[in-house]
Amino acid sequence: MTNPAARLAGRREWIAFTVLLLPLLLVSMDVSVLYFAIPAITEQLDPSATQQLWIFDSYAFALAGLLVTMGSLGDRIGRRKLLLIGATAFGLASIGAGYATSAEMLIAARVLLGIGGATLMPSTLALIRNLFQDDKQRGKAIAIWSGAMTGGIALGSVLSGVMLNHFYWGSVFLINVPAMLLLLVLVPVLVPEFKDPAPGRFDLLSVPLSMAAVLPVVYGLKEIAAEGFTPFRAGCLAVGLAFGYAFVRRQRTRDDAMVSRDLFRGRGFGAGIGLNTIAAFAMMGSAYFTTEYLQSVLGMGTLEAALWSLAPSVVIGAAAPVSAALAQKTDRAYVIAGGFVLAAAGFALIGLVGTDSLWLLLTGAGVLASGIVTVMSLVSDMALGAAPAEKAGSAASLLETGQEFGGALGMAVLGSLGTAVYRSDLAGSDPAVRETLGGAAATARQVGGEAGGQVLALAREAFVHGMQYAAWGGTVLLLAAAVLAAALLRGRAAQAPAAAERAGAGEALAR
Repeated sequence: MTNPAARLAGRREWIAFTVLLLPLLLVSMDVSVLYFAIPAITEQLDPSATQQLWIFDSYAFALAGLLVTMGSLGDRIGRRKLLLIGATAFGLASIGAGYATSAEMLIAARVLLGIGGATLMPSTLALIRNLFQDDKQRGKAIAIWSGAMTGGIALGSVLSGVMLNHFYWGSVFLINVPAMLLLLVLVPVLVPEFKDPAPGRFDLLSVPLSMAAVLPVVYGLKEIAAEGFTPFRAGCLAVGLAFGYAFVRRQRTRDDAMVSRDLFRGRGFGAGIGLNTIAAFAMMGSAYFTTEYLQSVLGMGTLEAALWSLAPSVVIGAAAPVSAALAQKTDRAYVIAGGFVLAAAGFALIGLVGTDSLWLLLTGAGVLASGIVTVMSLVSDMALGAAPAEKAGSAASLLETGQEFGGALGMAVLGSLGTAVYRSDLAGSDPAVRETLGGAAATARQVGGEAGGQVLALAREAFVHGMQYAAWGGTVLLLAAAVLAAALLRGRAAQAPAAAERAGAGEALAR
């Protein structure tokens, strides 16, 4: 539904929006930029196994743990100001990472990159909410934003491989610096400032509470996906959930809550966050298998696998704008439900993949990604439109925190399902073979000859069998999500309440 009183965005707003895509791409690319660089980093910095793990994970943990805090902070001090602070921190941390002389220094730089990323992501999405007051224009902008974020993750590993073919490993971080300098120059000129005119006090105690709620859960889910279920990892989940309960109780009882109760009064906000989390579950859960399939089943090198993984991104560019246009002509509940059905069809195709089915895998991944981006763009627009404009930063941070949870949960649940089937199929095999497909490949190389080939063939078949089970499980989940979306959202407008729009109309402070 279009708000007839809304001011249409012009050329200046669309140019500003283009500038805001730059930090989004860099933050999403940094999730995967180390895929090719880690061998060179290992050779130069000689990290321990634990340090190597933290080089990978410290960025994601800092990002996930601070999203809620930074979204609320941006509402209070100004989203443009926070974006500029974050861009400065991200640029400086990139220099520190690029010239790191020890594993400890690189881990610290990765933490600072995550902190900077946590300021950039909710700020960009919140500023889009403020720049585009017209529902149709905002829907189109958020559709492009969703596609850019998804494509950036895939692009990061490819860019890393290309850079390392010509420069040293630190170049994968230093490439951020000129982009952030450009951002610091253009944002003050093109992007107006927006903030909550009456934000209240900042609740400092909620900061550690929110981090204590998010970090143990994300850590536990990631570890379960990578190494399997243990009592310690289950304990991490329990601790995070306990702190999450305490955080929610505090937000419900305080007038100066970090997460305003007004957000959940908008129709569709809570449902949008939930459906967005399910979409992230499917996206990351499928990526867990497709990456391993390309490298370990088809035997591709890392760069070749990364290039092939870009193929599904081609259709993503069309999916989001098409879905935004459809949502203007029909009840968006049915378009969101259709996106889930499309993604389920992609999972079903992956469920038919054999041990030599590259094109079927890529087709399934492309169909799934198109459906997921359709869902993410529409539910993000719906949730932001339902939130009061002055709380856009908090709304954006909750959406992105839900994505972090969903992604970690998808890898843990679907990965565990696939691993269980894999180990069941290889129950009588050597422990190293039964543990992982990578272990089976190493054993096959040691055995050599025809016997080694048979070991690897059986392991690949078992992995594909596990992937098939996980894909069919994902299919069922997404079909259920389609029914849920149609039931919850049918007839609901994505428009913010009129009172919220009036409150937000005077909040823009153009600099």
